[in-house]
Amino acid sequence: MNSAQHSVTVMGLGPMGRAMAAALLDRGYAVTVWNRTASRADGLVARGAALAPSPAEAVAANEVVILSLTDCAAVRAVLEPAAPALDGRVLLNLTSATPEEARAGADWAAGHGAVQLTGGVNSSPTGIGQPESYTFYSGPREAFDRHRPVLEALTGRVDHQGEDPGLAALHYQIGMVMFWTSLLGCWQAVALARANGMTAADILPSVVETADSLSETFAFYAERIDAGVHLGDVDRLAMGLASADHVLRTNADAGVDTALPAAVVALFRRGVEAGRGVDSCSALVELLAKPGKQPFAGPTDPGTEGRVRHPGPFLR
Repeated sequence: MNSAQHSVTVMGLGPMGRAMAAALLDRGYAVTVWNRTASRADGLVARGAALAPSPAEAVAANEVVILSLTDCAAVRAVLEPAAPALDGRVLLNLTSATPEEARAGADWAAGHGAVQLTGGVNSSPTGIGQPESYTFYSGPREAFDRHRPVLEALTGRVDHQGEDPGLAALHYQIGMVMFWTSLLGCWQAVALARANGMTAADILPSVVETADSLSETFAFYAERIDAGVHLGDVDRLAMGLASADHVLRTNADAGVDTALPAAVVALFRRGVEAGRGVDSCSALVELLAKPGKQPFAGPTDPGTEGRVRHPGPFLR
């Protein structure tokens, strides 16, 4: 086994795994790679990486083993035959997972003498190795601190979220909630634009301006939500429902798929039907947190009246 300070194994050579192996090579690490389709390693081997013929030999080569596979089922399928080689290894599991899957994976690894650091990479493959890229980690702090140089070779910024191996996966999935929902909203807007003779480039300035305005909106609502305050002094759920219904009908009139806007209307309608029509749209947080139950009737704060800032451009 090679020293963790100078050598690393990367298992899984999709776009992300290849980018990670390349970043490590750039920084002078001795890199061992493995992939089910061995030809994906050709470019890395040409740069000096060693290709392991089997998962067991890849794991045995180095103390630090980076896992960049499709999902947790793939991780288990790859590592189970290599289980005898896991003792003493530190697994950087950068495979997307649910928090419970990450915890189960850490328990399984510990049962074979290995330590797992769960990671959630907030970067595309093109950002790997860049100083501004960012990864959440959770698991044993000692392993995080000892192998921090390897972690920072992958992404310039790293953050330890806690000992619970599921926390990094949780933070990552929270980010994915925002990412995929926002991106789908953008694609819905593009589809609507195209149905009306416009291109994605035509509406890009408006889309970007809307996206940029959201940071202030999020900050405005976060303080109120944490206080359980859903005053209807700035926006009201009934008005939100009317707005969402206009979006739905505009898409329907244009012949665009309405699955996404219809889902938004359904959520707003559930809030109104639960008796929260005069409250803020933020009351939907309580509905989402307690599906099938009436949203939490949070306290009001009349002291905010007359001194609120507007949270965004579309809630007037």
